[in-house]
Amino acid sequence: MLNFNAPPLKNSSSEPVWKVLIYDRFGQDIISPLLSVKDLRDMGMTLHLLLHSDRDPIPDVPAIYFVMPTEENIDRICQDLRNQLYESYYLNFISAISRSKLEDIASAALGANAVTQVTKVFDQYLNFITLEDDMFVLCNQNKELISYHAINRPDIMDTDMEAIMDTIVDSLFCFFVTLGAVPIIRCPRGNAAEMVAVKLDKKLRENLRDARNSLFTGDTMGTGQFSFQRPLFVLTDRNLDLATPLHHTWTYQALIHDVLDFHLNRVNLEESSGPEASPAGARPKKKNKKTYDLTAVDRFWQKHKGSPFPEVAESVQQELDTYRAQEDEVKRLKSIMGLEGEDEGAISMLSDNTAKLTSAMSSLPELLEKKRLIDLHTNVATAVLDNIKTRKLDVYFEYEEKLMSKSTLDKSLLDMISDPDAGTPEDKMRLFLIYYITAQQPPSEADLDQYKKALMDAGCNLSPLNYIKQWK
Repeated sequence: MLNFNAPPLKNSSSEPVWKVLIYDRFGQDIISPLLSVKDLRDMGMTLHLLLHSDRDPIPDVPAIYFVMPTEENIDRICQDLRNQLYESYYLNFISAISRSKLEDIASAALGANAVTQVTKVFDQYLNFITLEDDMFVLCNQNKELISYHAINRPDIMDTDMEAIMDTIVDSLFCFFVTLGAVPIIRCPRGNAAEMVAVKLDKKLRENLRDARNSLFTGDTMGTGQFSFQRPLFVLTDRNLDLATPLHHTWTYQALIHDVLDFHLNRVNLEESSGPEASPAGARPKKKNKKTYDLTAVDRFWQKHKGSPFPEVAESVQQELDTYRAQEDEVKRLKSIMGLEGEDEGAISMLSDNTAKLTSAMSSLPELLEKKRLIDLHTNVATAVLDNIKTRKLDVYFEYEEKLMSKSTLDKSLLDMISDPDAGTPEDKMRLFLIYYITAQQPPSEADLDQYKKALMDAGCNLSPLNYIKQWK
């Protein structure tokens, strides 16, 4: 797509064609976990701009659009055509565009005398966000509209439910088109998972029925539907296991997701500018905001994201020690290079160390990258550790593990909830909900009232408990 919908030439030493990338918020979310600014620049993207920002005309540069086919976006593309912003237009829609909207673009191009400038129009079927090689999410923008809460609202209308199901099905359909495989779908009966499965099955069958325009039988899709290795797609309802998303975790990636601001592989941290207090009457110092990308290129992240947190802390220290040893070696060689005297021993040592220093200098970029990653994970792990200490998350993790595995508890649940130093009100509510969901027998009304009073004294909102009581 970024190469004008043509396969990139391998081993091509020629300069890339310079172009502009225009995306909406949905397109930005899809691209940002996959490509850095440097990657985009290497592909010839001189500018990457939001569709609805104020953009100046660049009449001698082609523009690649990557947007959702919404009414608002189509109107803006038509406006760009009328204003003659770019030399040529490559329109890539994240989901399939309807015929009526395509006709709107054609009318605008005709009216602006820009028909020849609209070079290509593509349905990309990329309405999902790839976070890792083997993990994707359906959306980031407006995700609350298709959340568990949205689907299970007591006042939800049938039309709203249909819209939610259609949004989910469209994203899943895009995923399987990109995968180039028709899945075998399995789901339980009688819930939202079945609704999604039936709609997805219908959409896949309709596409396969039209042999000429099928997205699964073209050359680009390889074996597609004819492959014997069709993927199994298991759809389940979240109600099947409500305790797990409430559970306090103990692995590095899960902890970051739970306690820090972590979205689309990016962590946002607030760092105080220093330990010293501001003088009396002075304005408090602003906290520095830092962002860190945790991507597949980061070898430490790939190796340790699923590790228990104490192991990660040890590994960061080991990496730091290794780096310092390498740095000290470079410094030592530098000092030896300043040897004085003309005796043969000094000259032979000098030539020997020159080779070592040359080797050390060639590995300097790698050393600097290692230092950057060590600093990154030191800062992130420190922020996670601060949360663990202040909220006693290790205690919560161990207690919840015992609850979920039906082990003997060494402390009463009421003591945990009543402890003012253990966790936030949300932590306490999560703990109690896990107890309530996993208990074979729900607590008696007298016990429940006692728990409710303790939760309210701790500052908890009881509406989640009321919902779980109805659900159970």
